Amino acid sequence: MTTTVQPSHHTPTPLALIPHTLAVVWLGLMAGFFGTYSANVNLALLQMDGATYATVQSAFNRNVRHALFFALFFGPPLWCALAIGTAWREHRSLWWRLLALVGVAYLLGIVFFTQQVNLPLNYTTEAWNPQVLPADWAQVRDQWNAANLWRAWLSLGLFVTALVSLVIRKAPPGTLTTSST
Repeated sequence: MTTTVQPSHHTPTPLALIPHTLAVVWLGLMAGFFGTYSANVNLALLQMDGATYATVQSAFNRNVRHALFFALFFGPPLWCALAIGTAWREHRSLWWRLLALVGVAYLLGIVFFTQQVNLPLNYTTEAWNPQVLPADWAQVRDQWNAANLWRAWLSLGLFVTALVSLVIRKAPPGTLTTSST
């Protein structure tokens, strides 16, 4: 049995590849951000007492609210939409469908998830008096860490998928053929 993965039927112009490439770059930056936070910052914060954790985590939450972070955080689905929107005639190609899936998965699994899970936990943490913490402060910390780890793994998977979609799109016709028996 022979399976053929069809790349784009026409060679994209460098200009047409810009939004696709930016989607990949933005996804990589967000994967790095969430991954670094989970693999470094969260582990360091686990070593802190409750008052220090509450102070530092609240400061991180407040200081991440700036234009550059918002542009990076909300950029991936916008770049995906621009890349697939400008190549609508290729909507049956594998690269197009993969990138569309990435954009939707990012919107639901990162943006919507953050709104529903991480932000309420951020607001809870920011409302704490570090000198008089609630009894469940460590549980809230652990919930936030688990939610961020989800975002780290999902964003890494989306980055890899978007990168694969770009490779497929750029591949000359007939070069991505595999055989299996």
